[in-house]
Amino acid sequence: MIAIKNKGKLIENGETRRNQKARKLALESLEAALNAVDPKRMLESKLLLENSKLRVDGHSFNLEKLKNVYVVGGGKASGSMAEALEGILGKRITGGLVNVPHGTKSKTSKIKLHGASHPVPDEAGVEGTRGMLNIVERAEREDLVICLISGGGSSLMPLPRGDISLADKREMTQALLKSGATINEVNTVRKHISDFKGGWLAKKAYPATILNLILSDVVGDPLDFIASGPTVPDSTTFNDAIEVLKKYSLWAKAPESIRKVLSEGEKGLVPETPKADDEAFKKVCNVVVGNNRSSSLAACGQLKSADLNTLLLTATLEGEARHVGVMLTAIGKEVTASGNPVPAPAGIVAGGETTVTVTGKGLGGRNQELVLAAALKLQGSDGVVVASLSTDGIDGPTDVAGAIADGKTVKRALRMGLAPEKFLAENNSYRFFSKLNDLLFTGPTGTNVNDVCVIVVL
Repeated sequence: MIAIKNKGKLIENGETRRNQKARKLALESLEAALNAVDPKRMLESKLLLENSKLRVDGHSFNLEKLKNVYVVGGGKASGSMAEALEGILGKRITGGLVNVPHGTKSKTSKIKLHGASHPVPDEAGVEGTRGMLNIVERAEREDLVICLISGGGSSLMPLPRGDISLADKREMTQALLKSGATINEVNTVRKHISDFKGGWLAKKAYPATILNLILSDVVGDPLDFIASGPTVPDSTTFNDAIEVLKKYSLWAKAPESIRKVLSEGEKGLVPETPKADDEAFKKVCNVVVGNNRSSSLAACGQLKSADLNTLLLTATLEGEARHVGVMLTAIGKEVTASGNPVPAPAGIVAGGETTVTVTGKGLGGRNQELVLAAALKLQGSDGVVVASLSTDGIDGPTDVAGAIADGKTVKRALRMGLAPEKFLAENNSYRFFSKLNDLLFTGPTGTNVNDVCVIVVL
């Protein structure tokens, strides 16, 4: 079971009985959200092995008629997915290689778990990605390639295109992540500077059959953006990638090698990513085994079991984190004032992924910044809590999943001589909540389906 390790302290920090109760309810719902998308549980519920037939989501594969079953892939949850898959298929797996974050604790025997870096790619990631291509390029018509894809796969499966160096790709990735670009926009660029993403894996595995098992970390589950869609037709173009960089004033600052590949691609001098009419995709089966809605609904279910009036506000939340925090707090205030959109006691869940435009030099993550902005608007309330976390347990470049706040958070901060507005202005939410002991610690969860935010109003 995945747990918030410091839950007891977080509840104790509530100061009033109502705040402590609201904190407890919010944290329990977030734990339910995490456990609902445990990769092992999701795969075991989706995949059914009957005699020699593997059935999944309406697809059926007769393993007796296959020569080999290879497994490749990457992402923050891919280690857990690989371990679960081995538990289901066992010796029927010929072999495979999956890129996982350094330090992943999953254990496999037939599938090699290859450590790599996230969110900024490293040489180990390139080495593992080349190893995957070596596997799929020798696959034949009678072979099945099972591809395990989860959030984080874009960084964990790097293979720079043409003369682009890994250093250039790292520089571009870091600039995009700080720019406020959405994950779809970031991945539009990534696909066009890669020889693996944007459908290239499927193209190179053809004529083998591909079963793509996906744990989605992209709002709305657009398959070609999850881990930058290595086995999915690409809906974007070189021109789209260039426009993303121009939109965030990054085109002129981009490394020359990247501008060269994108410009040549726009002119037709470099092959475009594979599109939907490519015959390779006729042999690809895509199955989403879990997503943010699964997680968000589980959070609602936990709140309902505690006799709260519940509402799943959305599982497609997007926007600037601090603005979303203000909006969610406004909903909490509306519940108190009018009983809309649900009467108190209420538990409201919003899932998705916000963004942060980094202008300060502080340390934080999108969930922590959302909660800090919410805390400023919660002042004076009692029994109203906002808590938000990243389901992978890693919010931005920090060691925490998220944060929690109530109507006393700002007052506690002021007593300690902290200026909340200054911490927000400097994108320094981590250090703010660290001083208050209101950060959420889960450690790496082995799953990744965006973020879940909970508002409890008693």
